[in-house]
Amino acid sequence: MKLPASFRPLARQLAADELSCAPEVLAAHSGDKWFASHPPSIVALPRDAAAVSKVLAFAHERSIPVTARGAGYGYVGGCVPSQGGIALSLARLDQVIEIAAKDFVAVVQPGVITAELQAAVEKRGLFYPPDPASRADCSIGGNIATNAGGPRCLKYGVTRDYVLGLQVALADGTLVRLGSRTHKNKTGFDLHRLFVGSEGMLGVVTEATLKLLPLPPFRACLGVGFRGMKPALRAIRAIFAAGFLPSALEVADAFTLAAARKRTGSARLDGCGAHLIVELDGQERSVRGELKELVRVLRPIAPLFIDRGFGAEGCEQLWQLRRQFSYALRDTGLTKLNEDVVVPRGRLEELFRLAAGLQKRHGIQVACFGHAGDGNIHVNLMVDDKDAGQKARSEAALDELFKGVIGLGGVITGEHGVGLAKKRWWSEAVPPEADALHKTVKRALDPRGILNPGKFLG
Repeated sequence: MKLPASFRPLARQLAADELSCAPEVLAAHSGDKWFASHPPSIVALPRDAAAVSKVLAFAHERSIPVTARGAGYGYVGGCVPSQGGIALSLARLDQVIEIAAKDFVAVVQPGVITAELQAAVEKRGLFYPPDPASRADCSIGGNIATNAGGPRCLKYGVTRDYVLGLQVALADGTLVRLGSRTHKNKTGFDLHRLFVGSEGMLGVVTEATLKLLPLPPFRACLGVGFRGMKPALRAIRAIFAAGFLPSALEVADAFTLAAARKRTGSARLDGCGAHLIVELDGQERSVRGELKELVRVLRPIAPLFIDRGFGAEGCEQLWQLRRQFSYALRDTGLTKLNEDVVVPRGRLEELFRLAAGLQKRHGIQVACFGHAGDGNIHVNLMVDDKDAGQKARSEAALDELFKGVIGLGGVITGEHGVGLAKKRWWSEAVPPEADALHKTVKRALDPRGILNPGKFLG
């Protein structure tokens, strides 16, 4: 298809297949896993950092909106080109440039799929811990843009904790290297971390230097069922009080488990009102010993069952249940509004009470599961779209959820970002002074406002 005349000067600077306005390409780059969609005017598909720079320089000169995107697996509409312009795909920058075992670093392009990087480093006895649920599909660049987390961030931290250095294309196309490949660096400001979690509004990552760890040689897991959420929350407190720091500590509520029971056919979940997955890792002898002690800690809380998994295969069998939760909730036929809220660890019980109150007051089923160890719970409003009243009430329920979470000292997003989905609550979530500071940084790095416009900074 013939390119619009306004983009032909850019086409002359790029390879023949690095720009497209084919309808199917525009459609494929118009949204992510959220509900919003808007087609770009054109899609740029650069193969290297130099081409990314040319696209941005062209757009900056003409004040054309540019929305960068990774694999498109976000949940908040963060890569929706809501004001048209150029959708800038980083999918072709997909090379693992280096895995340096002696330095414990990997140098990668942003289009590298997270699980593929993890598999590559684990073959070398190394470990890249961040593990978003979509790691088999999402890309490192998208992880950096949203500061992605996952179950293992309880012990190991989130994406930000593994970004040692970046190459970034600024709004005007300038390529700049920030940070280093050293594990400590206090030379100047921590500028590379400014771009982590910035949702594509400050620059475009074209290369990342990531910290690696030694691969823990052994894993072991417990799957623990309880009659209700109260004893499950007691168990979480007991685990920490006993001095354990699991690599992951996940919780699920009764509605989620009922859906999983229906999907999997597992009679193990009968009568189960809450479920924990607790994973430990390290040296085999110590992990096996800790697991025995952990069982002794949990027994007095009267769990319905305690399932054990040893080694990678045994752990994965227990994790299969967790991986079914989102699919099971979709099987209900209800629309899942997935809100990745976070509260201080000590206020989990209040968060679950808030969720139960939403269900009672608004007549909407609420399913909660997620990362209990760090207070990051996915509160899912399960909305019946055939019920017009319920659909309308869901907006009020979301208002109440976010207001309640903020009142508990929490935040409206822990992993997914603000994007479009949470834009309307930005002013409640961030004080005016902090909003002004965000805008000051944005104007300094993107004075013409071309990078991912239409999101929470306008």
